[in-house]
Amino acid sequence: MSPSNPSATAPASPQSPTPNALSLERQICYAMHTTVRAFDAVYRDLLSEHALSYPQYIALMTVGEHGPLTVGQLGELMHLDSGTLSPLLKRMESAGLVGRTRDPEDERRVQVSLTGVGRERLDGLGDVPKRIAERSGLSREAMLDLHRTLREITDNLGALA
Repeated sequence: MSPSNPSATAPASPQSPTPNALSLERQICYAMHTTVRAFDAVYRDLLSEHALSYPQYIALMTVGEHGPLTVGQLGELMHLDSGTLSPLLKRMESAGLVGRTRDPEDERRVQVSLTGVGRERLDGLGDVPKRIAERSGLSREAMLDLHRTLREITDNLGALA
């Protein structure tokens, strides 16, 4: 060990790890994970004011945007399987937010549509994206850039799966 640089040959202590390729803080997956958890907490806080969970919020927006959808179409748009989606829709139907009916064209399919209560609830959520953006601390331009980057990553990673 050199007196001018005491750490030159000393092993790294647990208190001062040397960054390497497997350092947790250098992992993009970990940065994404912690960011998603932070977003989840903010959404949970904001959506609790509307008695909604995040998956219910996404389902409400999707059905509101695309009109009546089959459960399969909704699952594709939300990237959820029917095992996850069915209980979610059941809770939303019990809350009066959506209605489920058999497709008159094909009775094997179930269509999901917003109820009047669901439309009112969705209309009351208009400030959520703005509040999320404000809490993120990012400018509108930075938020749009991040959105584009995340969509590109998702598309690229999805193409490999």
